[in-house]
Amino acid sequence: MFRSALRGAIGAGFMAAMMASASAQVLEIGAEASPTGLDPHLITAFPSFMVVNGNLYEGLTTVDRDLKIGPSLAESWTISPDGKTYTFKLRSGVKFHDGSAMEAEDVVSTIRRVQSKDIASPLASRLSAIDSAAATDAKTVELKLKEPSAPLLASLATIAIVPRSVETNKDILQKTPVGTGPFKFQEWQPNGFILLAKNDAYWQQGLPKLSGLKFNIVPESATRQVGLTNGQYALLPNIDAATALQLKGKPNVKLSETLELAYTLVGMNVSKAPFDNAKVREALNYAINRKEIVDAALFGAGVPGGPLSPALKTWAVDVKEFPCYSFDPAKAQALLKEAGVTLPVAVTMNVLPRQDIKDIAQVVQEQLNKAGFKVELKNQEQGQFIQDWRNSNFDLFASINSGSPDPDEYFYRTFRTGGSTNVFKYSDTEIDGLLDSARTLSDQAARKVAYDAVQKKLACSGPVAHLTYGTLFSAMRDKLQGYEVMPNRSLVLLRGASY
Repeated sequence: MFRSALRGAIGAGFMAAMMASASAQVLEIGAEASPTGLDPHLITAFPSFMVVNGNLYEGLTTVDRDLKIGPSLAESWTISPDGKTYTFKLRSGVKFHDGSAMEAEDVVSTIRRVQSKDIASPLASRLSAIDSAAATDAKTVELKLKEPSAPLLASLATIAIVPRSVETNKDILQKTPVGTGPFKFQEWQPNGFILLAKNDAYWQQGLPKLSGLKFNIVPESATRQVGLTNGQYALLPNIDAATALQLKGKPNVKLSETLELAYTLVGMNVSKAPFDNAKVREALNYAINRKEIVDAALFGAGVPGGPLSPALKTWAVDVKEFPCYSFDPAKAQALLKEAGVTLPVAVTMNVLPRQDIKDIAQVVQEQLNKAGFKVELKNQEQGQFIQDWRNSNFDLFASINSGSPDPDEYFYRTFRTGGSTNVFKYSDTEIDGLLDSARTLSDQAARKVAYDAVQKKLACSGPVAHLTYGTLFSAMRDKLQGYEVMPNRSLVLLRGASY
């Protein structure tokens, strides 16, 4: 009798385990491009962010689907009355993927690493307000600021906490990442796939539900689409409108969409002629028909956009406020003549190797060439594009960049003199003053006044011609539950997804 009951219990347990195993499987993802690296403090490209952010790594804070800031590795924090001291209480029981405990010293080391000139992190500007970081005990971190910093909590969501052992190592995390996230690194076959396994020691109880994520590198859009429709892939994250249109209405496929924070742009190198002249930059803006770009390159799935996405309703200035957003080729040519440059203005445009950006670049090329420019497109491999971008080796470039919930995260590092991603070599004392002031203000209305002024100046004479904000789509098998596309392109919701 006892043996029979035991056999029954074992059998029931075995069946339950089998059913759990069947429901928790590796999610097959079709990705467009291979990451250029996996160090969260060095990466700049979307294919890397997609793998790293929220899956392998986490910050002290996090951004939710409504773009609000909440707790992550820090369960709570207090701010001193003068706004210059932040004290964070860390969660208990958090471990890195190598099994070591995540402690306050790791947070302090992470902040030093991002601020280090030797590491040269493009995120450094986000922490420029921090004067010192100290671990007052194993679970408490105290940040002393040079001045109050309104965007600090939002910025900390983008700073992945890493083990203190890698503080001065520039190379190790690029190929062997070690974070605290719901998934841990398992294997990378270059141009083949990246496999992440479930982190069984993850601090958030019951998560993740999937047993892993496999990012299959599939450059051909048509191949990814076929793979989704036949069930080979369960998810195509952050796809463009053209791909979404092809997949709409396909059996067992569903779409999730949102207006994204990422912006398409033409960047200008203002350290050399002809874009050292503000009139030439203004002329380029007048030569661009942004509505035509949305219709021709984004299939109507997007909006003309200024320096901030309309999704940021609190902050974005309506493009009607920018005179140079009125398409006027004659005005463009008149400005070029005022600038005293030889017509046509011959320049080269480096193009990020994404199909939507290639399409946008071709439309922009045609528009500029009708308004006094002569643009040659230079289609590059992704690694070379990023290297030339980092080294300011361009006249123009066409690309797409990620946006942020707080304006400071984009504006300060990009347009402040000496900013960590100011590859344009742009410097303007008025912009510097506005940005320095806005990040210290606690009153949001006062910050908005400053950022409105920043947007109005940058829109027409800054080093970036902002073009569009697209409707961002993710396509997935209808069995995939609990995942939605997010405006900031994060795949953080995969931790709660099931398939």
